[in-house]
Amino acid sequence: MAIDLEKLVRAIPDFPKPGILFRDITPLLADGAGLREAIHRMAEPFRGKVDVVVGVESRGFILGAPVAVALGTGLALVRKPGKLPSAKIAASYELEYGTDTVEMHTDAVQVGSRVLVVDDLLATGGTASAAIDLVRRAGAEVEACSFLIELAGLGGRARLGSIPVHAVLSYA
Repeated sequence: MAIDLEKLVRAIPDFPKPGILFRDITPLLADGAGLREAIHRMAEPFRGKVDVVVGVESRGFILGAPVAVALGTGLALVRKPGKLPSAKIAASYELEYGTDTVEMHTDAVQVGSRVLVVDDLLATGGTASAAIDLVRRAGAEVEACSFLIELAGLGGRARLGSIPVHAVLSYA
């Protein structure tokens, strides 16, 4: 019997500011069967199709690690600036008001490797598009992105262009 993962995502109105409906995944993360099911659904379409998972800070680490284990691959990290100790590349992206930046070690992925980018949420697509840019600049191929949740009304999927997008849950 399939688990209804939507029931494990809590909707919190007016967080972090008025007018925002926040999708809180902490109840899903706390539910062992729900977490296993979510990881299975995030990983299964990519079995045998990728060489490495790239997890995006910070909830992409929580989900990316077990997705990598399920797929039998390693995990590379995309982090906020100043968190990686070795040689790195950076990509900046636009926010509603300003910009943000993410970084990845230059040797995090191998040239020609097939990559699955994993994060908890696809909203406007800024973070995911920056992660895709880093992977490509490192010489690897982005096969797809896998998200636990997609906020479809914010248009993030379109921002990722031709990259296949898989989302376990989708909200308007």
